[in-house]
Amino acid sequence: MTASSTKRRRQLPWLHRHGRTVIAGIAGTGLVLTSYLTVVKLTGAKAACPTEGCDRVLNSPYAEVLGIPLPLIGMLGYGAMLLLALAPLATQQARKDLQVQIEEWSGLLLVAGGAAMATFSGYLMYVMVSEIRETCLYCLGSAFFSLSLFGLALSSRRWDDLGKPIFTAIGLAIITLVGTLGVYATPSGSSSNGSEMFTIKTTSGPAEIALAEHLTKTGAQEFGAYWCPHCHEQKELFGKEAAAKLPYVECDPNGKNAKPDLCRAAGIRSFPSWKIGGKLYEGVTPLDRLADLSGYQGDRTFRQGSLQELPNRAAPIPEPAPSP
Repeated sequence: MTASSTKRRRQLPWLHRHGRTVIAGIAGTGLVLTSYLTVVKLTGAKAACPTEGCDRVLNSPYAEVLGIPLPLIGMLGYGAMLLLALAPLATQQARKDLQVQIEEWSGLLLVAGGAAMATFSGYLMYVMVSEIRETCLYCLGSAFFSLSLFGLALSSRRWDDLGKPIFTAIGLAIITLVGTLGVYATPSGSSSNGSEMFTIKTTSGPAEIALAEHLTKTGAQEFGAYWCPHCHEQKELFGKEAAAKLPYVECDPNGKNAKPDLCRAAGIRSFPSWKIGGKLYEGVTPLDRLADLSGYQGDRTFRQGSLQELPNRAAPIPEPAPSP
């Protein structure tokens, strides 16, 4: 590098000289964050978070896109932004014209990626506030990182034609928003109006129906929330016909026929929870264990619920905050 080129570089604004380094640092931090959340999501572990809202958000139907965990998508997005930010470093010893070309197209891709991530994160923040009504600090951090990446990608270089990156950003934002609205129009294949977010696909046998009727007759109660995937898993064990006969109590204030006061009075801390004989049992519970706990003496040829260790698979879901 000649003395004149070094002088010209020093005359550039600090952000133009170090913008890609800052972008790489933020993208790398986001990559670590989403990698951790991906592990938490895939293993069903409890997130290390000062608020209980993190687990509720991570276990909501919005935490997956077409069956893919949302943190995994974020991890791929941050990884791509990191690679794009560092791309010109691979050509420092190569031809000058090649380095300029790589800086040009990677800069435009950083703007496009930043716009898409910021738009998607903005929608998720709306969902967190309006639908889930809980605070996830990890989600807030990721949204901040996404917005920062977009702002830095747009402002960390001198554009010959500013309209090009702006038009690209607007186009990607619109495409991302339309696609996101389409994917999340009916989370998990059903309505998002607080009535039901999942469709029960299994069918009930005589044993499942008899057990559900017995639980209702003996005063047992199942506490859950319409958005809770583990509550849905419990219903899948019973099947569609038997699930309709369960003594189910909706704890989320936004759910159908909700009874949040009853849930608080019962001391519910996670979903699903069963109250049988005055005692609480947390987590997805196999049907033969429910039969034992409730004193059921009927047919036990259950189709789905004979896994003795099933409760350990489900991470407890915090109780939703009461409506203001």
